[in-house]
Amino acid sequence: MAKVKIASHKKEIECSKGDNLLDVIRDNKIFIDAPCNGSIVCGKCKVKLIHGNVDSEMNVHISNEERNQGYILSCASKIIEDIEIEIPSKLSSSINDMKIEGSDKNNDKKIFEKSINMLKENGLEFTNNVLKKYIELEEPNLDDNISDIDRLQRYIRNNLGYENIDFSIEFLKKVPIALRKDKFKVTITYEVKPNYIYLIDIESGNTEDRLYGISVDIGTTSVVVCLVDLNNNEIIDKASSGNAQIKYGADVINRIIYSTKKDGLENLKKSIIDETINPLLETMYERNSINQNNVISFIVAGNTTMSSLFLGVYPDFLRQEPYIPPFVNSPNLEGKDVGININPNGQIYLAPSVASYVGGDITSGVLSAGIWTSEENVLFIDLGTNGEIVFGNKDYMMTCACSAGPAFEGGGISCGMRASNGAIEKIDIDKISLKPELKIIGDCKPVGICGSGIIDLICKMMINDIVDRRGKINRDLNNNRIRFNEHDIGEYVLAFKDEYNIENDITVNEVDIDNFIRAKGAIYSGAATLIESLGMDFSVVDKVLIAGGIGNSLNIENSIMIGLLPDIEREKFNYIGNSSLIGAYLTLISNDAKNKLKGIGNQLTYVELSVYPTYMDEFISACFLPHTNIEQFPTVKKMLGE
Repeated sequence: MAKVKIASHKKEIECSKGDNLLDVIRDNKIFIDAPCNGSIVCGKCKVKLIHGNVDSEMNVHISNEERNQGYILSCASKIIEDIEIEIPSKLSSSINDMKIEGSDKNNDKKIFEKSINMLKENGLEFTNNVLKKYIELEEPNLDDNISDIDRLQRYIRNNLGYENIDFSIEFLKKVPIALRKDKFKVTITYEVKPNYIYLIDIESGNTEDRLYGISVDIGTTSVVVCLVDLNNNEIIDKASSGNAQIKYGADVINRIIYSTKKDGLENLKKSIIDETINPLLETMYERNSINQNNVISFIVAGNTTMSSLFLGVYPDFLRQEPYIPPFVNSPNLEGKDVGININPNGQIYLAPSVASYVGGDITSGVLSAGIWTSEENVLFIDLGTNGEIVFGNKDYMMTCACSAGPAFEGGGISCGMRASNGAIEKIDIDKISLKPELKIIGDCKPVGICGSGIIDLICKMMINDIVDRRGKINRDLNNNRIRFNEHDIGEYVLAFKDEYNIENDITVNEVDIDNFIRAKGAIYSGAATLIESLGMDFSVVDKVLIAGGIGNSLNIENSIMIGLLPDIEREKFNYIGNSSLIGAYLTLISNDAKNKLKGIGNQLTYVELSVYPTYMDEFISACFLPHTNIEQFPTVKKMLGE
């Protein structure tokens, strides 16, 4: 046996010699950023070895300077004796202070109302099939001595007009006490089904005004939750956090792989429910003095992998050809089936998926974006941890998924991070001095760079001839911000440690740039291939709707300059917020919207890019700044003087 003392967390752990250090940290519920799930690819899970020795595999992620400071890569280290380590704060806190785009309550009203009006204009009604009703029953006596549940059902048949009634054993257990607490004056909560009603809850007294629902966007990186008053459809509160599954990998592939390990699937389900969603719900309930038993409807929008992990369904065949999802439409579910902190009999509904990598977050986003009713050709791009694209109008809708990886969330970038305090989110570079001007989330010292910042950086480096169109750093520049490390990999220094009084320089190197170029190339080539599959090109696009985590920080012009987005009229681009969450909210408050969402799931036609004949050629061409065919980017060509 050996002991691992984690000084930064004031914790001592006992483990076996030979155990992997990353596994020991994660198994003891300590968060550490490990986007590649321990495959020694990302280099993010660095810790500082204060005392003792480990058997550490050599890797390119630890520089000579870091090695001299005592840094090791936890996923590449086996424990051989008692050690003491320190986890840098930037690796253990980003999940809690993450900046969630679209979670600002002040911006909700306008965005949500626009989608509501769009549904109304298309004849959709805002009625719900979950209702509350205050009733006063006649008290029993010797002449009228039928059972409590029969008395309740008799009233419902005679006064509410529902003949067929069903209920659970949990409901039945509450009936005797609830009836007598206020002299047979009770409030029932029930769901109207096609041929019957289902009794969800019974409360003594009049509680008709306490009827709530939850809409949730489960993203691979972040989770946003809305608490809604179903009596008036008002959003009462919102809460958000990082997805606690992050500790098992930044992207869906790494999490799917982890799910196949012992206890992996159970750990992933616990992470999303017990460590992410339920704590967010409890926070909102406490803030608003709400009893969870009055929350009776729960709508989830997430990609196909997130939906599977939410239910604890084995997902491994999603990543294996022919890429078959375990389900696209979820079964009928109640709160007690999943372990969500709502009424145990409350209904849970998952937005339908389309394919392995196009899930309920996209069908929900399409619902809120209104593509299904548009006369114009709409290109919808979700720039999150995964890249999903939809193109079409009211007559047809095509969709595909791009293997962009987590680069837009800072993954695959040596100093990359998610959009949390300390992340560099906007950048400009002085043409003469090559000194960067940084905008940092939280107005604090820089810690790393997030997706929107990387887009700005690569664009400005290209414009100022710091990199060529292949993404390679110009070796002829004589500037202290440009240097080459011991592996002869060029890098640009965004922030010197002495300049900001931080532990290490913040740099972006040629490997980082190459990773991001591949990510942006996947998005652009995916969109181009999807439109080409219909015999069209970008000239037919009337609107481009951008959704996802990068959000309002995304600079459209810079995104076009590097070849992430097509070079078309700038007025065609719009950011539409968290479209997945908006769609979940619409589904929560409208039966018609739920039915429309089901229809969208059936209407979307999926294109599997991996087997599409021209996709790989298009992808390779797009792995350039902005593209190997500069004619596709006329405004960029003009700016570069080519």
